[in-house]
Amino acid sequence: MRALSRNRLALTGAVIAAVFVLAALLAPLIAPYDPAQPDFGNALAAPGRSHWLGTDDLGRDQLSRIVHGARASMQVGLLAVVLAFLVGVPLGLVAGYYGRLADSIVSRLTDTMLAFPFLVLAVGLAAVLGPSLTNATIAIGISQIPAVIRITRAETLRLKHTDYVAAAIANGGGDATVLGRHILPNATSALIVQATVGIPAAIIGEALLSFLGLGVQPPDPSLGVMLSGAQAFLAPAPWLAVFPGLAIVAATLAFNLLGDGLRDILDPRGATR
Repeated sequence: MRALSRNRLALTGAVIAAVFVLAALLAPLIAPYDPAQPDFGNALAAPGRSHWLGTDDLGRDQLSRIVHGARASMQVGLLAVVLAFLVGVPLGLVAGYYGRLADSIVSRLTDTMLAFPFLVLAVGLAAVLGPSLTNATIAIGISQIPAVIRITRAETLRLKHTDYVAAAIANGGGDATVLGRHILPNATSALIVQATVGIPAAIIGEALLSFLGLGVQPPDPSLGVMLSGAQAFLAPAPWLAVFPGLAIVAATLAFNLLGDGLRDILDPRGATR
């Protein structure tokens, strides 16, 4: 924490990320209006005292919809990364530790998935699974598995040749003991950094899928849904696109800054400062 406090960019990212997480958790208490309740008398109202960020074409409060949309973004960002880690970490450990056939199978599977760009793969999976927030989370989580496998495999290959792993094996430690007590804990730093990189990618993925109609379905709020609905009103009501877009930029930038700071703190040899 002391090292993080000395890195201003990382600290700024941590604060902004914490604000988004708290907003997602406390959305029903923070939002001043019902995000799905139309008010046709205030349709396309400009930002003002009653509606700080204006209203959309149905008179729904933009601030309330952004706060609730942040909940969907954080849900996908966190759960997709958890899914990717639950699948990718064990596969990476097995591939890196045992090598040979296991490594060949996992590596070929990973290379096949990496042949498709992340967002293309996520869109394809979401289209197959069907449009919903849950399916969008699953699609994005599966799309992030190859990156987690590669990081875990690389760390396992590096750590399995260290002296303390050799000592554990010499003392009779089994594979489960070596992997669970010696390799995985020492690979945690790299995995934490990977998580902070995966979350903003998942946030952008959720916004894209919702924008294309493959994620959150109207009238439920989502930053991607809000951007999609703003296309027809860019000239008379530009705030419909500006504020949701700024929310996406702020969230992804915050987690990226936090990830860069954690990388410098947890791996001083690779520090960029």
